[in-house]
Amino acid sequence: MRLLIVGTLKGQLTTATKIAMENGATVTHAEAAEQAMGVLRGGRGADLLLVDVGLDIRDLVMRLEAEHIHVPIVACGISNDARAAVAAIHAGAKEYIPLPPDPELIAAVLAAVANDARELVWRDEAMGRVIKLAQQIAGSDASVMITGESGTGKEVLARYVHSRSARAKRPFISINCAAIPEHLLESELFGHEKGAFTGAVARRIGKFEEATGGTLLLDEISEMDVRLQSKLLRAIQERVIDRVGGTKPVPVDIRIIATSNRNLNDAVREGTFREDLLFRLNVVNLKIPPLRDRPADILELAQHFARKYAEANGVPVRPISPDARTVLTTNRWQGNVRELENTIHRSVLMAQGDEIGPDAILTPDGDRLDLAKTAPAVAHATFAAEQVTRALVGRTVADVERDLILETLKHCLGNRTHAANILGISIRTLRNKLNEYADGGIPITPAGNGAADYQRLAPTG
Repeated sequence: MRLLIVGTLKGQLTTATKIAMENGATVTHAEAAEQAMGVLRGGRGADLLLVDVGLDIRDLVMRLEAEHIHVPIVACGISNDARAAVAAIHAGAKEYIPLPPDPELIAAVLAAVANDARELVWRDEAMGRVIKLAQQIAGSDASVMITGESGTGKEVLARYVHSRSARAKRPFISINCAAIPEHLLESELFGHEKGAFTGAVARRIGKFEEATGGTLLLDEISEMDVRLQSKLLRAIQERVIDRVGGTKPVPVDIRIIATSNRNLNDAVREGTFREDLLFRLNVVNLKIPPLRDRPADILELAQHFARKYAEANGVPVRPISPDARTVLTTNRWQGNVRELENTIHRSVLMAQGDEIGPDAILTPDGDRLDLAKTAPAVAHATFAAEQVTRALVGRTVADVERDLILETLKHCLGNRTHAANILGISIRTLRNKLNEYADGGIPITPAGNGAADYQRLAPTG
């Protein structure tokens, strides 16, 4: 983790620096806000600012916002300066640390605020296969595409790949392509020169240059505008970038890891993602299965989060009761690991007695997770299931299969690949089935057309 200390910390600068370095941080020092901005613009970057509470923190926050630099601030001051601490928090600081600095407190804040303490935890063989492939390719410089549903842990896996690479001691820089407005993303990636646009008060080094020697994570890359994708492709192919407003190409030495929760092959067909860029990024694909498809990971992760949040909140570490384990393993976890983590965090705070029981496994609304569905909803679901079952009686398996395939294809507006993914069959199997139905004179939804348009495929002789 990269720590930038701003100010003298009331004479405690050396001590704070030593503590931070002992906890694995690389430390840079700036005397005041202007010097700090110079460090951030210059590409050395920071994951966290530790700022003397005697400085104008509000002014620093406003400077960062004006230049679209996103980095959390922790204020430091003498222990009895309560008024300054409150003012710092109101000004935009995330935390306040009293001086002289406490080693455990600084370590905890570094981990919590910089969010750099995420661990890769797994037990299920489905996830184990992904980890094995990640270990196998980590040492190379090949671009990696990590895919999976939201909340499955794509960024955690990206950090794992970086940590096992030859670039592990160099920066790991992450940028969320979906969280930054389109007109700012180019500057965030490639940097800009002074005066390149309104608000460009000084040269700013972008994420590509900041990550030089290390790894750049392009999170949710499917949300990037097609125009910017062409510039990204050039940067990957030629290992040079052009700052916005610049006249001279800048060489970069980075490894690219990208993530997406969408099917990028579909995005290519839809014209929202460049096929040549996908080829460049997808040298190795690490596909993380959803949590519901790796059940052995549910309890392993739950126990990990129970320990983590018990220690963070100063409460006893309680085991998860057998009944609570059943609740956890039978839930579908649509939000994946992120949803499970939040649920266990709540359970640690709500649990009473010696164990975490099912009464503590709650939804965000405070309902028991296993009782969250209301009686009317359950009744409606039961009725619907019975109606479907009755509709199947008296029909052959082949008829049911045919209707399922054709209705799924219709739902996908003729997109064969999407339909095959939903049905859980290969595209070849789907095409063979469709040819079989067409030979029998059955209308098939054509590829790329709306659901209302049909064509009758001529039987092949």
